[in-house]
Formats: sequence, structure tokens, C-alpha cells
Amino acid sequence: MVELKTKMVVVTSRVRALGVIGLNGKDSLTNNDLNILKRRLNSMSQKSSALENKKDFNMKTRRLGTTDLYLSAIGIGTWPMGGPGRIGWGPQDDKDSITSIRRGLERGINWIDTAPNYGLGHSEEVVGMAIKGISPKPIIATKCLFMWKPDGTQVMRLDRERVRIQCENSLKRLDIDAIDMYMIHAPNPIEYVEEAWETFIDLKKEGKVRWIGVSRFSIEQMELIKTIHPIAFLEPPYSMLEREAEERLLDYCQKNDIGVVVYSPLQQGLLTGAIKSIDDLAPDDLRRRNPHFKEPEFSANLNLARELVPIASKYGRSVAQLAIAWVLRRPEVTSAITGPRVPTEIEDTIKAGGWELIKEDIAAIEKLLAKRQEALNSARK
Repeated sequence: MVELKTKMVVVTSRVRALGVIGLNGKDSLTNNDLNILKRRLNSMSQKSSALENKKDFNMKTRRLGTTDLYLSAIGIGTWPMGGPGRIGWGPQDDKDSITSIRRGLERGINWIDTAPNYGLGHSEEVVGMAIKGISPKPIIATKCLFMWKPDGTQVMRLDRERVRIQCENSLKRLDIDAIDMYMIHAPNPIEYVEEAWETFIDLKKEGKVRWIGVSRFSIEQMELIKTIHPIAFLEPPYSMLEREAEERLLDYCQKNDIGVVVYSPLQQGLLTGAIKSIDDLAPDDLRRRNPHFKEPEFSANLNLARELVPIASKYGRSVAQLAIAWVLRRPEVTSAITGPRVPTEIEDTIKAGGWELIKEDIAAIEKLLAKRQEALNSARK
């Protein structure tokens, strides 16, 4: 009897703490009180879950150069979402793409990277569908360079008239009033780069784009245009397998207040551990033509991914998270772009947004990268 009374006191105390007891002035619950209690318990559970998610992801933001944009450490890349095609990744479900984008935004990512040539405009259309009705809108980055003929053949155009046409087409597909980050996709044809950059300046003055930058430019190519107008940001490739940016590019950007958003930190899936064989890729997947996916490098890359597992797993992390955190270890890097194809992929990679690697792990990774290079050198002799 004493035990029962004790339990009743504990329950009553907890219920009082929820603000339910006192509705009728008695220590007893009506059906209405029970319903209120149930709703409040559910609310507390949801808030607790949200706090745990926030604690788990701990997404950091970094200022993009000297702009007023603060980007999440991870951005959503949409190249795979363009679907099949000459530069596509094989079949892709639009529903998975849209869910992946929205899931990333819910978890703290605040910007999306796309381009017209990803699926001949389809990637931008998917982004437009995914952000429809969302307020405030995420930061949108897209590019200018590629146009296509009725048969799907892509052509590169950077003359003034076609730059304007491309910008207007992107705005329509994305269903937005202004592009936050607009960039020249590549410096080709080089003789039109200055004309394109001057047109970018005009588009900025007109309010159609907010900040202008470049992708895949060298230092020399950036020097060509930065005297016309400052470059707000650069989007270069950067991963454990492509480290050319470390030689001079990152230092140059830091000295010139140019923000850096890097693409392919997972090297198109090689640094996730998910790819086991070239047969894992669709027959029309462009990655089959990528040198990183050809022997002897392909086997060396898969072996590297396997050897990264112990470093990642001791923290309960994935190899993909480790590869992204490795890229983000550089202070010059504002954000890393990852391209999810299904929601589970963004759920995993987003957790790298707040992970800071310790020196010992960075050194261990360097040893594995040196080992990989030695194996490649031997295989190529």
C-alpha cells in the first residue's frame, strides 16, 4: 500500500510539472486532462528529438568571402538529379531528388548548387519543384555556359546575348526572382570570358543575380577578370584524390578574399565505400569514362576507401563523412558540395558539417594517400 501511494505521488508530481493537474483543482485527471497530457508529452518528445538531431548534425556556417552570404558547411549538389544523358549519372527518381533536397534543408543545409547542363535543364527544374512553397528560400547557386540544340547536343556560349538568355532561362526553371550565386561554369571559350563577366556585372546591377563568381578557373584566368569586377567566389574540384587546389589556388583565394565552395569532395562516390565494382554503375553513367574509375586507379581508390574505414569507424562515422570533413579542414574552404541521390545519403553526409578532424587522423590519412600513390606509381611502370 505504501509502495502504491509512493508511485501515485511520483506520477502526480510529474503530471503537475506538465501543467495538467490544477485544471479542476484536484489531483485527479479527467479525459480532457489526459488528452492534454498526451499532446504535451508528444510535443516534448518532438522537441527532444529535434534537439538530438541538432546536436548530432551541428551544422556550421561560414561566410562566403566578403559577401553577405553565410553558407552551411555542406551544400546540396544536384548534378546526379539531372538524370540520364551524355553527362548524366544514369536513371534518377525525381521524387528521391526532391525528398533529398528537402531533407537536407530540414537538417540545416541552407544552399543548393545546380547548373543548366545537368539533364539539359532538368536539374534546375527539380530544384524549383523542391523549394516551391519554402520560406525563406535557400541560397541558390547556378551557372552559365552550356546551351543545347534540339537534338540535345550541348554547345558552350559566353557571348553577351546568350549569357542573358541563359540567366533568364535559369530563373524560369528555378522559379525564383534572383539567383544568389551566379558563376561562369568554365573558362571556355576563353576569348568570351571578359564579355561574359561584363554581362554578369550588368545582371547584378539589374538585380537578377546577387553575387558573381567562377568555376574551374585557374589563377591566371581569374587575374584576367578580377580587375573588371571582384570575384566573390570560386568553385573548384577538391578531394583526397584531386588535390591540385592545395598547390596555389586556395592560398590565392584567401589572399584575395574569394570564397571557395568545392565540388566532388567524395570524388563522385569513390570516397564513400559504397562502390564495390564498376558494375555498380549504370551503363550510361558518365563516371565510367572518368579516369578515376579506370584501372589501375580504380582498384587503388577502392582500396583507399576500405583503409579509411578504421579511422571513421572509431568515431562511429562513415567514410563519406570523413572525406567531407577532410576537405573542410582547410580554412579557405567555405563549403563542400555533395550530391545525394536518395534521402539516406544526405542524412549520412550532413553529419560531417560539424566534424573537425584532429591532427593525428589527418596525419594517418596522409600516410594512406601516400601509400595509394606509391601503389599507382608501381602499377604504371
